[in-house]
Amino acid sequence: MAELEVVKHSKKAYRIFGSDNTLIHKIKEFFVEIFIIVFAVGITIWFHDMAEHRHQQKEVKEFLIGLKNDLTNDLSEMQADKAGYKYQQTAFLYFRFRKTDAVGASDSLKKYTNAIFNKVELVQNNGRFEGFKSSGKIGNIENKKLQNDILDLYQELIPSLLSATQLYNLQKDRLIILVEQNARIDEAQKRLMIEDVIKLDQAKIMLATLSAFPTEIINRYNTCISRINDIVKGIDEQYTE
Repeated sequence: MAELEVVKHSKKAYRIFGSDNTLIHKIKEFFVEIFIIVFAVGITIWFHDMAEHRHQQKEVKEFLIGLKNDLTNDLSEMQADKAGYKYQQTAFLYFRFRKTDAVGASDSLKKYTNAIFNKVELVQNNGRFEGFKSSGKIGNIENKKLQNDILDLYQELIPSLLSATQLYNLQKDRLIILVEQNARIDEAQKRLMIEDVIKLDQAKIMLATLSAFPTEIINRYNTCISRINDIVKGIDEQYTE
C-alpha cells in the first residue's frame, strides 16, 4: 500500500507544473507532495525494519532457549567429568606414594588400576552455537553481556579446557603403553600386575604429571561451569515463562 501511495503522489507531483495554478501555488503543492512521498517512504522503511527486527529477535529467542538446553546437558557432563578427574587424581596419587605394607594395599592397587585406562573428555553440544555463529546472527543478540559470555565460553573457555584434557590424555597414553609393555597378568587373582611398572623411573615421571594436572583441569571445568550458570541465568531473565 505504501509503495502505491508513493507512486500515486510521485505522479501527482509531476503533473502539478502542468496545471493552471499560479507558480507559488504550484510550488506549495509540489512540496506538500514531496513531503508525503518522503513520509510514506520513511514509514515503509520503519515498518520493514520493525518486521525484520521482530524476525531476528524470534530467531535469537529460539537459539537461546535451545542453547540453554544444550548447556544444561553440558553442565551435567561437566559435573560427571569433574568427579572422574578427582577419582583419577586420587588413583595416581596412590600409585605415586603407595606403601606396599599398608593394610589392603593389594585391594587398593586393584581398585585404582582402571584409572590408567579410563579417559575423561568433554563431548560438547556445540552444533547449535556453531550454526548460529556461521550464519552471522550472533550479533543479533541485543544483550551484549550475554552475547560476550556465550562467545567467551565457546571460543575461549571450552577450547582451553579441551586443550588441557587432550594433553593429559596424551600423557596417559604414554603410561598405557608402558603398562602394556611391562605389566603382567595374575591369572589366579584375575588382575593386571602393575607393581613393577609404577616403580620405573619413566612411570614415576608420568605419575607426577598425572597426579598434579587434574587440579588445573578441574579449575578449568569450574570456570566453564560458572560461565554456563551465568549464561543460563541471563537467558532465564530475558525470557521468563
